[in-house]
Amino acid sequence: MRLYNTLTGRKDEFTPLDGQNVLMYVCGITPYDTTHMGHAMTYLTFDVINRYCQSLGWRVKYVQNVTDIDDDIIRKARELGESWDRLGDRCIRQFQEDLNSLNALPPAVYPRATEEIGGIVAMVESLVEQGMAYIKDGNVYFRTVSDPDYGHLSRYDAPTMTEVSAQRGADPEDPRKENPLDFILWQAMQPGEPNWPSPWGPGRPGWHIECSAMSMRYLGTQIDIHGGGSDLIYPHHESEIAQSEGFTHEAPFSRFWVHTAMVRYEGEKMSKSLGNLVLVRDVLRDHTPDALRLYLHSHHYRESWDYEDDGPARFEPSVDLLRRAVRARGGNGMSLNVEPLLHDFFAAIDDDLDTPTAVGVLREMAYRLAEAADQGQDVEDARAMLRRAASVFGLHSTR
Repeated sequence: MRLYNTLTGRKDEFTPLDGQNVLMYVCGITPYDTTHMGHAMTYLTFDVINRYCQSLGWRVKYVQNVTDIDDDIIRKARELGESWDRLGDRCIRQFQEDLNSLNALPPAVYPRATEEIGGIVAMVESLVEQGMAYIKDGNVYFRTVSDPDYGHLSRYDAPTMTEVSAQRGADPEDPRKENPLDFILWQAMQPGEPNWPSPWGPGRPGWHIECSAMSMRYLGTQIDIHGGGSDLIYPHHESEIAQSEGFTHEAPFSRFWVHTAMVRYEGEKMSKSLGNLVLVRDVLRDHTPDALRLYLHSHHYRESWDYEDDGPARFEPSVDLLRRAVRARGGNGMSLNVEPLLHDFFAAIDDDLDTPTAVGVLREMAYRLAEAADQGQDVEDARAMLRRAASVFGLHSTR
């Protein structure tokens, strides 16, 4: 199995560090408006990784966090006249229901940032004690000059990092910072905002530190795969590496960094901030979950693409074909051999999750099986192989 590793910039051979257990952490949602097709593409990609690793005989411990306190949640809650925690609970339930509808395997652990404050504070304390962080007016900042490799994941220079961080919510001009690239670990309480106690005064955790603390608590100091959308490479994942490896003095924090490309709609990135969301629950009113999954998987996870409203409908005939094939009963004639196609299917998945090719092979398997059954051939082994392949995509119609 080869996966493109953002850390090395190439497809690398993947096996678990201990040969048996895959430790995988995927950055989860900020629950204030879910679940759009960008979310679905990301979490179904990691569902394929999860399912495929298990099919290879590895055990997977999959952790997916929830950033349930954030500037955007507070803002959205005020707009709606709703408490921040009630908004979060509602959106988390919707997200889980949507992913369940798409038959995504649930994470082994699903921690919320607000339930992990103790571990976050302890990690920040250690970084301060080691001189990698500093306190100013109740805020705690990570000192990026303490990490000479800061920027090696994104491969950005300092001016680019400054520009991108400003676009993604940071304030490079904050006068309390020693360096424009320093990022916040603990944010001092603002009037009317939720807060928790800390040695530096009441406040709430910064975005980046949450994931490092949760990953280490549930998976240990070094993991196999850390993933999320490509918009998280900088500053989120870059900063996670700096603070995590600074905290533990172990590297790499994650052996593989896997990122999904952005999903566009009508020419623009699909995002909550732009308001151009296509929601899973709306699409599933008119289309089967399998058609939506096949449509999403017909695009490679590392290539940006435009969602089209008629996309899921184009895959409903494939769902019907798969359903017919897996229920087909042949006769006592010559046995259908689809083993070469099964090999092609897994070769595609092995090649950095080439799901577009794998979807095409799956369709070909179903077509040949249905045709052979009509001709009275023995299709029992072929049906088992079709189910085995389809299980990597978590399809309802072939169970």
